[in-house]
Amino acid sequence: MPTMSNRVAPFGTTIFTEINQLALQHNAINLGQGRPDFDGPADVIEAAMKALQNGAVNNQYAPGLGAVPLRQAIAAHAQRFYNLPVDPNAGVVVTAGATEAVFSSVMGLIDRGDEVILIEPYFDSYVPNLVMAGATPIYVPLHPPTWTLDPDELKAAFNSKTRAIILNTPQNPTGRVFTREELTFIADLCKEHDVTVISDEVYEHLIFDSAQHIPIASLPDMFERTVTVSSLGKTFSVTGWKIGWVYGAPELIKGVNQAHQFITFAANHPGQIAAAYALSLPGTYFEEFQTMYAAKRDLMMSALKGAGLKARTPEGTYFVMADFSDVFDGDDLEFARYLTSEVGVACIPPTFFYSTEHAHMASTQARFAFCKSDGMLQQAAERLATLAR
Repeated sequence: MPTMSNRVAPFGTTIFTEINQLALQHNAINLGQGRPDFDGPADVIEAAMKALQNGAVNNQYAPGLGAVPLRQAIAAHAQRFYNLPVDPNAGVVVTAGATEAVFSSVMGLIDRGDEVILIEPYFDSYVPNLVMAGATPIYVPLHPPTWTLDPDELKAAFNSKTRAIILNTPQNPTGRVFTREELTFIADLCKEHDVTVISDEVYEHLIFDSAQHIPIASLPDMFERTVTVSSLGKTFSVTGWKIGWVYGAPELIKGVNQAHQFITFAANHPGQIAAAYALSLPGTYFEEFQTMYAAKRDLMMSALKGAGLKARTPEGTYFVMADFSDVFDGDDLEFARYLTSEVGVACIPPTFFYSTEHAHMASTQARFAFCKSDGMLQQAAERLATLAR
């Protein structure tokens, strides 16, 4: 009897699918998936509509590397914000979202039998990507409640088999933004062991207070060994467009594109044209974007405090991890199911972002997304308050 491949058989259904279905079933406020409940900027939407109407060009395949205006905009964005010298012709690949960008990077830069370091908690697609590439993940955890690395643990993870490290900063789900000192420590290890960095920076513009996003590619001698991943969806609230990209040294980007061309070949063309417009918006857009999310973060933190949950204020992203041990006896999956079905607020149990060895570190934690309207966050606060009572 035909059956699925052994390669994908262990993956199962993502936790996001289960929680989303449970939230629908119980009419819960869904603070699980990082999916805004409001639209992107009107002028960006308008740019997409205009692109659609130019059907003679924009409704057909884009070049495999990406539409030229978007590749130019990505390179200009990297220069404008980080002073990075990206070649728009040979140093950029446009992908079907950041998830495909990471997958193409893994498939194009990592060989079977290589070891790849993952910092836990990690985005849930990273491990399946490595499994499909035949690579071995090596796990190094961030330690709660400060969500910081143990330098000795990280150093011990590097060896002669290490091919790459997947880095995510600002970090989903903890909300950490890695400091220059942390990034320099990682960079020095990568240079010592000749390791490539796949740097997932989709929340690059979602930073708060005094935190500063520093691309690891901007550190000395790191551009030539780093591919940087980002996307349109997080910064412009259009997650459904699935426009992502990878940039870096042409030698590495060639490998990424070698995989990309046989995964999706080309991404949504009208969305690419609108993305080029979006990335060229003035700095005031990005400042207002951060201000808006800082207010939502504060609403979320107030709601968690009112519920009796303990949480470290996130420095970036639109996620926060909260410790529920003072109000609930059980593990994170039990809490997520209880909160969704009985309290009417959905969250994500984060042990699914850990190896079995380290999952206990998050067994009393829950991830909440605050990329929601202020009204929805206020409603969630009212429901969450029942936990404390």
